[in-house]
Order: sequence, then structure tokens, then C-alpha cells
Amino acid sequence: MRMQYRSEILDEDGLAADPMEQFARWFRDAADAHVFEPNAMVVSTATPDGRPSSRTVLLKQFDGRGFVFFTNYGSRKGAELAANPYASLLFPWHPVARQVLVTGSAVRIGRDETAAYFRSRPHGSQLGAWASDQSQVIASRAELDRRYAELAQRYPEGEQVPVPPEWGGVRVVPQEVEFWQGHENRLHDRLKYVRDGEKWRVERLCP
Repeated sequence: MRMQYRSEILDEDGLAADPMEQFARWFRDAADAHVFEPNAMVVSTATPDGRPSSRTVLLKQFDGRGFVFFTNYGSRKGAELAANPYASLLFPWHPVARQVLVTGSAVRIGRDETAAYFRSRPHGSQLGAWASDQSQVIASRAELDRRYAELAQRYPEGEQVPVPPEWGGVRVVPQEVEFWQGHENRLHDRLKYVRDGEKWRVERLCP
């Protein structure tokens, strides 16, 4: 079940000076290539004693400050990030034989930023954030549907839904960002930006 990757060499001279600009270039490439949900990323967290967990989450914002996703702070990832505020992100863009891997610290964004994003979400998604106590045990699907139906009656379409107090954004502030480009014979290119004070240095890794 192996494939030979055939693509252009990823060279240090062609990289942007900043990893966020390089990410923006590759993100546009993935979108232009019609990669399904190019903003889907695997978010990995860990407990203080090193027990990891992973899940797929949608990237909602990125800029020079880092990568932002939204979650229930009481979820498993929310609890793990509160106790051990570091995360890893993986963007698996298989159709274009590329991956981006990010590691860094995780901080909650401001409530104003959270509220602005929450109000941009579809009405049903706003209700869903209230209906689901993410990662908590629930008796049945029927119970989840009942909660949602009650909320839909309380906040009909067109009426503003308040932001749940335990729901909000997390920004992963990168310390390292690796750009992986697949090549033939498993001789892949791996170029990693490493934060060095206020600057970034680039390291080439063996595949």
C-alpha cells in the first residue's frame, strides 16, 4: 500500500523568512488543489504525566500570533491544556504529499475574540455548543437530541444565542513548525523553523 511521491524539491532558498507566511503559502496551495477541508488538523495534547490524546479539529484563524481553534474548555483537550499548556498540530495534506507539524504553547484567547467568532457560526452550531458537554458521558443520543430541541425552542432562528461560559478559543503559539514534502524513495524534505528568541532559524532534518 505504498505510493511513490513525485514533487518538487523543497529548498531552503525558497522558504519564507517567517513560518506563518510559509504556512499561508502552503495553505493556499492546498485549497487551490481542492484538498478536502485543508483547515482540518490533528490536535494532540497530554496530561501532566505524559499520557497523550489526539483528535481532529478545524483551524479557524491563523496569523503572526499563532493558530486558533475553538472548543469546550471542559472537554478532554481543554482539561489537558489547562493542566499542561502545550500542544502539537498536524495538517495531513495527503493529496499534495505535504504535511505541516506545529508544536508550541497553548493559551486561551480573549472573550471578545471568542464572542465575535461565536456569533459568526451558524445558528445550529451555536445551539450545539450549549447542548453538548463535550467529552462527558451521556446516557443516549436521544438525550442529546432532547437538549438540542429545548435550546432550539428557547433560542429560535434569528434570536441571539449567548456564548457558553466554558466555550472559547485556544491559540497555539508556535515554537517549532516543520514543513514536510514527500519524495521518491522516501527521501522526503523536512525543513523545520525553530524559534530563536525573536527570530527563526531553519533546520533540515533527515526523512
